[in-house]
Amino acid sequence: MTKTAFVFPGQGSQVVGMGKDLYDNVQESREIFHKADEQLNEKLTELIFEGPQDTLTLTYNAQPALLTTSIAVLEHFSREGIKADYVAGHSLGEYTALVAAGVLSFEDAVYAVKKRGQFMDQAVPAGQGAMAAILGMPAADLEKITEEVTESGYSVQLANLNCPGQIVISGTAMGVEKASAIAKEKGAKRAIPLEVSGPFHSELMKPAANQLQDVLSELNFHDAKIPVVANVTAESVYRQDEIKELLVKQLYSPVRWEESVRAMIDNGVTTFIEIGPGKVLSGLVKKIDRSVNVLAISDRETMNATISKLKGES
Repeated sequence: MTKTAFVFPGQGSQVVGMGKDLYDNVQESREIFHKADEQLNEKLTELIFEGPQDTLTLTYNAQPALLTTSIAVLEHFSREGIKADYVAGHSLGEYTALVAAGVLSFEDAVYAVKKRGQFMDQAVPAGQGAMAAILGMPAADLEKITEEVTESGYSVQLANLNCPGQIVISGTAMGVEKASAIAKEKGAKRAIPLEVSGPFHSELMKPAANQLQDVLSELNFHDAKIPVVANVTAESVYRQDEIKELLVKQLYSPVRWEESVRAMIDNGVTTFIEIGPGKVLSGLVKKIDRSVNVLAISDRETMNATISKLKGES
């Protein structure tokens, strides 16, 4: 029996105007945007639809904006009766997956990621942290480099293990610079500095994690109705206490995306549906295993095409 996974994008996929056609045409999607505005007591919907892009891209805006848009897409898609056997999300996207799995209400999740974004933004002063994508180097080799640089006094760690040959490192600006240079010397094809506002998924995020723990402790969690593949462990989790603990660790731990996708494939998943803006995760899944079926829905047009394709195959 074939299985389906819904996967949800993280920061970087935001774009002004995302979800606008759903807002204009689908009542249940429109209600999600209104709930976000009400819960956060701000004009998030206006920012999503009108921008400017640089304001939308700020961590504490991008996170609730992406979660809101992805859930607005999911609300309409779910009404067609297409269900997931697994859910997973990349970093921020894990919160969207938790809403999809019934672990968190949308209102609690959008509040949590707004606070998460604020804590991440405040954790490290601007310019002191950095991230870079390292292409064409095995994870074990790159991890040795980051460990050596960290031991020399410049903190840097593996942050996102995205797909074969694509790993993101994160840490102090000097640590990332030194590790990038050594990686290139030792055979990495490229080292690309990323335009981000902080060193996400590194040890430098521990102050933010402590603050996030306090926020999450106030929210109402439930056990997952379907398995959620966690970023930190690349394993399925169900229990609310374990999920809450992993969300705190997630802030300063690597996102094990390649392992997460492989775990779902090993458990019978043959179709991955990316729900939300962009096609970043679709591209990563294809690089991990070209034999699986990968679909992406971000608006009514791609949604209708996906529904037709899935119903035609069933």
